[in-house]
Amino acid sequence: MTTGKKGRFITVEGGEGAGKSTIIARLYEELRKRGMDVLLTREPGGIEIAEQIREIILNPAHTQMDKRTEALLYAAARSQHLAEKVLPALEAGKLVLCDRFIDSSLAYQGHARGLGIDEVYAINKFAVGDCMPELTLFFDVQPEVGLARINAARGREVNRLDLEGMRFHELVREGYQLAIARDPERFVMIDAGQSEEQVYADALAALTARL
Repeated sequence: MTTGKKGRFITVEGGEGAGKSTIIARLYEELRKRGMDVLLTREPGGIEIAEQIREIILNPAHTQMDKRTEALLYAAARSQHLAEKVLPALEAGKLVLCDRFIDSSLAYQGHARGLGIDEVYAINKFAVGDCMPELTLFFDVQPEVGLARINAARGREVNRLDLEGMRFHELVREGYQLAIARDPERFVMIDAGQSEEQVYADALAALTARL
């Protein structure tokens, strides 16, 4: 999957409860106020087919899902999302802000599920081709802090990953560190244990510096 892209592709990553979805929405509004042509989207999801796959993956009732099935479903949703939404936006010159991308699969399925980062990367390389973000903001938070936030948040979607034990979420954090080590120049680390306002300020500064 290739593109002669004219736009900019920015992603945000982080474990459960890191606050990335809240911050990326605020970044989107700020960039729009500055007159930029911005598309905000998410994974898995963003389009009808991928949203339906999301329902299958994250349904709390689907605890029997095999880890390889999970990895393949994420890659399938990612491929369709790129083809249908992200690549056309990039080719139209938009700035695309995406909540999660390939690094989530490396951390969650590759490391935390034990499938292997290289193995999961190969699956996703097939799905995305050469379309990679130029910048990824990683919202880093201690797993116990993130899960406490989830438990305290009313109205937040509780998904199958939220039901995993603490060790799983610790492995996710380790997996992100391994993913960052593969491509350190693409990442900016954001301390997501701070107040929302400080996290937002740090994220906006990092994004503005790159743009």
